[in-house]
Amino acid sequence: MPRTTAKTKSTAKKTAGTSAKTTAKDIRAKVLEYISRQKNNTFNYRQVAYAIDEDTPAAHRTIALQLAELAFDGDLLEVSPGKYKAPQRGSVSTGTFVRRSNGKNSVVTDEDGESIFVAERNSMHALNGDKVRVIVAANRRGVETEAEVVEILEQKEQTFIGTLRVEKQFGVLVTDSKFLATDIIIPRGKLRGGKTGDKAVARITSWPDEEKNPRGEVIDILGKTGENTTEMHAILAEFGLPYRYPANVEEAANHIDAGITPDEIARRIDMREVTTFTIDPRDAKDFDDALSIRTLPNGNYEVGVHIADVTHYVQPDTIIDREAQNRATSVYLVDRTIPMLPERLSNGICSLRPDEEKLTFSVIFEMDAAARVVGSQIARTVTRSDRRFTYEEAQQVIETGQGDYSTEILALDSLAKTLRKQRFAEGAVEFERAEVRFEIDATGHPVSVYFKESKDANKLIEE
Repeated sequence: MPRTTAKTKSTAKKTAGTSAKTTAKDIRAKVLEYISRQKNNTFNYRQVAYAIDEDTPAAHRTIALQLAELAFDGDLLEVSPGKYKAPQRGSVSTGTFVRRSNGKNSVVTDEDGESIFVAERNSMHALNGDKVRVIVAANRRGVETEAEVVEILEQKEQTFIGTLRVEKQFGVLVTDSKFLATDIIIPRGKLRGGKTGDKAVARITSWPDEEKNPRGEVIDILGKTGENTTEMHAILAEFGLPYRYPANVEEAANHIDAGITPDEIARRIDMREVTTFTIDPRDAKDFDDALSIRTLPNGNYEVGVHIADVTHYVQPDTIIDREAQNRATSVYLVDRTIPMLPERLSNGICSLRPDEEKLTFSVIFEMDAAARVVGSQIARTVTRSDRRFTYEEAQQVIETGQGDYSTEILALDSLAKTLRKQRFAEGAVEFERAEVRFEIDATGHPVSVYFKESKDANKLIEE
C-alpha cells in the first residue's frame, strides 16, 4: 500500500476546500481552458478533474455532466463512451470507408476511430472497406459533421451477389448487398453465360464519377435463384467463404496415398485390437474423434481419445496446407458442411469410419475406478473403429444397459459422471444452452425444427 505523505494530505484538504467553494460556472471555465490546450489528446472526466485541481466526487459529477453537454452540442467529440477529444475540423484525415445501401455512408478515421458521415455525392464511389483520404468539414453547432473523400488509397477486393437480368445490349446484377444501393451494369461479353434468373457473383470493374451505376463483370454463376444449393452457395459467397475447392487442390488431395505401410505401423502404438468406437450426431458425415477403452491387468482402465493424424497427409506449405490456412475452419450450414480440407481427406482418409484402419493422434490415460488419472501419454497410433454410434444409440445403451459394447460404454459413462461431479465440486461452471437443429429432406430443405437435448451420451463425449 503506497504511503500518504503530509504534503499529499495537505493538498487533498486544500482541493476539498477549494471545490466546496467553486461554482459549476467556475468549473466550466476551467474545463474549457483545459480542453483548449489538448489539441488531439483524448481525456475523460477523471483526467480533467485531476488536471484542474477539482478532484472530489461532487466535482467529478459536475465535470462529467459538462463534458456530456459539450459533446451533445458538438463542441466535443465523444470518441468512445466517456472518452472525449477536442474537434479538429477542416483537417485532412485517413480512414476506412463504410458504405451502406440506405445511403448513410461514413468514414471511420484512423486517428481515433471516429465515425463521420459521408454523403454519396462526396464519396468518389468508394466501396465498403476501402482505405480513403478525406477532408473533414469545419464543425458547426447543430449540424452533423461531414467528410469528403478526396482520394481512394487502397481498394478492398470484394464481390457482390445478386440475380441477373439480361437485356439485349447488357445485363444487370440486381444486388442483395447491404453495402451497395445500386445495381451493377454488366456488358454482355462479361456475363460468363449467365441468363435472366441466375444467381451470380460479380465484381465492380469501374464506376465513373458521373454515372449512378457501377460497371462490372460476372466471375461465377451459382445457379438458378431459389434452388437450395444455389442459395447456400450465395450465403457463403456473401461472407467471403469458399463454396468449392480449386481444381488443383482437389487434384492434389486425390493423389494422396491412403495406404498404411508396415513401416509406418511399426513407428506407432498399435491399438487396432483395442475396443474403439465413435459417437456423433446422426447426421454427421465425417467422424472426427473416437474413444477406446480396455481393462488393464492391474484393474485400472486405459482410455484413449483419438483424432485423425492429419499431419501425416498434409505437409507444411503444400497447396492443401495453404488452402486450409485460408479457410481456417470448416463452415457448418443447415444442410451441409463446407470442410477445411478436401472431401477425400475430411470424409475419407481422415474420417474415423468403422472397420477401417486409421493413422491417429491420441491421448491415452490410465484411470482407476474413481476416475483418477494415474498416468497419461500423447502418441501417434494406429486404430480401427469397431462401431459408429449416434448419440441416440449410445444413450439407449446407457439407459437400458443393453446393446453393442454395453460394458465399455457403461464404464466410460461411469468415469465421465465421476469426472463431472468432481469438476462441479471444484467450482466449474455449467453452460446450459438450447441448440436448435433442423430435419432436412432429400432436397436439402428443412421440414421440421427441434431443440437438441444434451443427455448422458453427449456429456460422456464432453468429459
